[in-house]
Amino acid sequence: MEPLQHFCHPEHPLVFNQDERREISCFGCRETVLGPSYSCKECGKGLVHHKSCAELPLGLHHPLHPIHPLILFDEYTSYLEKEKSKCEVCKKSRDEYTYRCYRCDFNLHVRCASLLPTLEAEFHDHPLTPFWNWITFTCNLCGIKEDKGMPYLCNPCGFSIHRKCAYFPRRLKVVRHKHPLHITHSSLELHESDSRFCLLCVQKVDTCYGLYYCSICDFVAHLNCAINRRNREDINLLKLKDGENEDAELDQSVESAAAYKVKKIEVGEDGTEIVTEIEHFSHGHDLKLTDEEVHNNEKCDGCIRAIFPPFYSCANCSFFLHKSCARLPMKKQHPLHQHPLTLLQKSSRGSQSFGCDACGQYCNGFVYTCVPCYFEIDVQCSLISDIFTHKGHKHRLFLSYRGFNQSCSSCDNRRNLVFRCTSCEFALDFKCATLPQTTRYKQHEHPFTLSYAAEDAYGEYYCDICEEERNPNHWFYYCADCTYPAHPKCILGEYPNKK
Repeated sequence: MEPLQHFCHPEHPLVFNQDERREISCFGCRETVLGPSYSCKECGKGLVHHKSCAELPLGLHHPLHPIHPLILFDEYTSYLEKEKSKCEVCKKSRDEYTYRCYRCDFNLHVRCASLLPTLEAEFHDHPLTPFWNWITFTCNLCGIKEDKGMPYLCNPCGFSIHRKCAYFPRRLKVVRHKHPLHITHSSLELHESDSRFCLLCVQKVDTCYGLYYCSICDFVAHLNCAINRRNREDINLLKLKDGENEDAELDQSVESAAAYKVKKIEVGEDGTEIVTEIEHFSHGHDLKLTDEEVHNNEKCDGCIRAIFPPFYSCANCSFFLHKSCARLPMKKQHPLHQHPLTLLQKSSRGSQSFGCDACGQYCNGFVYTCVPCYFEIDVQCSLISDIFTHKGHKHRLFLSYRGFNQSCSSCDNRRNLVFRCTSCEFALDFKCATLPQTTRYKQHEHPFTLSYAAEDAYGEYYCDICEEERNPNHWFYYCADCTYPAHPKCILGEYPNKK
């Protein structure tokens, strides 16, 4: 479409964008822009508009004020008296486009004017018509009850929704699911289930109202969770056409070959081939496979965890890699980020360590990163899928992001990103989810094992390292040979992911 010369921004034309995905407020009506829009590409002001708001007429005759025409003004129009700027419908003064009659001091916000005689929603077969009075109603899409609202109605269906809800896209793609999701407000379409959970926030979904759904995988998401910019995938929705092979087009599996070259192979006693020497991208010397125990508490240079055989090491340097860390792919997709991540030896920002965007801990080992987005996670966090089972809990756990903090059942720390159980109130943050099952302590000869339930005949719970009291509900490390319990922090140190 041709650029639009708009009265609110005479310096530059506004350029059309078929699919706005930034969740930014419209300069005209102040509601979220999703879908077709106009914005300025020349300056930092942005001035994003809904397509409909950008194309509003500068003057009109309105049925609520038929005696005079109304003229469109932007938010910078000033009035001598604040009272005179109030909208005649909502009785409020708001910073948004307003139609005004100077003769009568009559004002209508563009939202209250409901200028579009009909509104076409992507997900509904019939046009929606504004109801011209403020009434109490419940939106049939989002389920929110309005004590005083002006809905859009579909008379054939008896369907009423907010104006802003009419702009939800019919289909979209979220980072954590391989198929596109489509909007539905019919519970008949869903597979039978007593209770449904949004797999983005792991909270119950009311199937009487609208939601996003994948019928192939029975994947359900709240409307607002699916359009949240943290969850929504930045792809061209115009390519998501009905009848196309969506799996082929949208498959996000980008994992590539491991980051090493084979230098030497030996044949084991059972006839299997064993790679005994490799050239790894992260080190200047060849690495050799060893099955020998390490007794000086060395750590893997990839994941910064205690090294146990079998592992690769450099004979000239104190460089160690778990066999699994040596075989990490150079690129991979992760549920926390929409772009493929690249494996680097060190942070791309040039620092010796980086803060993991999943667990929040500092690390100086390998990093999976998206350089343009400054997104970085450590190896341990990169290995967890969005649905997994942990030895410390009997039910499956689902990755959950919410705008408020949630308490971790292992340590009581509060995070907005946790793994939640849909069967009980159990939650686990990334830091506790990645605690090593077995580890060493520098002043102890036996390995320690992660334990989940504290048992003591005397009801006394102490850490044998710091000699302070332990919370019996918190996870801890334990040496069964010595009956030796300890806090995870005391065993692993303040910076467990730094070598």
